[in-house]
Amino acid sequence: MSDGATARGSATEREEARKTAEGLEHLSGFGNEHSSEAVPGALPVGRNSPQRAPLGLYAEQLSGSAFTEPRAVNRRSWLYRIRPSAAHPAFTRTGNGALRSAPFTQTVPDPNRLRWNPLPAPAEGTDFLAGLWTLGGNGDVTQRSGMAVHLYHANASMRRVFSDADGELLIVPERGGLLLRTEFGLLHVEPGHIALIPRGVRFRVELLEETARGYVCENYGAPFRLPDLGPIGANGLANTRDFRAPVAAYEDVEGPVEVVNKFCGNLWAATYDHSPLDVVAWHGNHVPYAYDLRRFNVMGTISYDHPDPSIFTVLTSPSDSPGLAGVDFVVFAPRWLVGEDTFRPPYFHRNVMSEYMGLIEGAYDAKTAGEGGFVPGGGSLHNMMSAHGPDRETFDRASAAELRPQKIDDGLAFMFETRWPVSLTPQAARAEHLQQGYDDVWQGLERHFRPLH
Repeated sequence: MSDGATARGSATEREEARKTAEGLEHLSGFGNEHSSEAVPGALPVGRNSPQRAPLGLYAEQLSGSAFTEPRAVNRRSWLYRIRPSAAHPAFTRTGNGALRSAPFTQTVPDPNRLRWNPLPAPAEGTDFLAGLWTLGGNGDVTQRSGMAVHLYHANASMRRVFSDADGELLIVPERGGLLLRTEFGLLHVEPGHIALIPRGVRFRVELLEETARGYVCENYGAPFRLPDLGPIGANGLANTRDFRAPVAAYEDVEGPVEVVNKFCGNLWAATYDHSPLDVVAWHGNHVPYAYDLRRFNVMGTISYDHPDPSIFTVLTSPSDSPGLAGVDFVVFAPRWLVGEDTFRPPYFHRNVMSEYMGLIEGAYDAKTAGEGGFVPGGGSLHNMMSAHGPDRETFDRASAAELRPQKIDDGLAFMFETRWPVSLTPQAARAEHLQQGYDDVWQGLERHFRPLH
């Protein structure tokens, strides 16, 4: 096929994917006991594993937690599929590309503040999986603890199917919409949305534009959940009903399909004789989700001072220490600033947590945007106890600003915040798009101290 024919075919496929994405229906709610069937009668009634499952399907349980974990955190789904997952040939090792996993031991943990420009353009024909590029992380995949920060840049839809046995994947698009075809059905996410693919769930990513770029948090630890609200009360932050789960949709496809599995840090591949996205019905709570970050119900001060950024937590993966997350996902969504006698941008601080921040669109109110600054698709890393805060230009402007009510609506930033230091991969430590001279943004912060006597 000629390059022109390939381009036309890709454009046609993108248009078909866009039409499919625009017409999707969803189930509502986070952590719910959902149920869905693509064909009436496919779900058994009154039991999970009857002697003969309806419509000649196979009954199969997918467990995202140990059987005996408390009911409140137990994750599992029952799938009713055309062929059981066990019907596959042996997996063999395949190349990892730029994807890396914990433990990250090839570089010395770096206390310096670091910032990267967006990933460079990928080679032609790079799909989502091939476009994953690991910045760093912590923990150990074999111990199911810690996290990894990945970025992706793709220009082709996936033909193959991927699953991650090491952790769940929180996908944060920055450029280009995605259609996610999962075992449970289809999800549509655009920049400003997130998608959560649970551990072990198979999926394929189709592009809705010519290119797609964004961020991924791979969470090796406890599954993400909504944070407790404490004194906030019953409502606020990310509302449960705004999360969208897919309705059942299946592929009845015979023929070779490459299936790639991430297991203990490496990629393994097998060629199936059918599509593994063949689930006709399902029920349970180990389910993919999508969420529109602009629906986040922002909380903030209506008197003075700046709340801690924990007030912007969308999802949290708890650890064995109450309140100390393995990883938090935090969003800085559009909001009003009204604090009186208050320095309104985020304050200077040092933190026991480590922070990777990315920008989806616009500008962040504590960092200067533009060339060489904090830009969409780029990111910054402030490891534990690294002093950081507003740059000099932001400090000077905010210190002299007239404090009228101010709407922040021209930016959407987020943060992966983790209890452990983020160790870099060698490719991130030596990347051409690693900004040099990031420390310079705090130079020129003048001495203003004037003793009274």
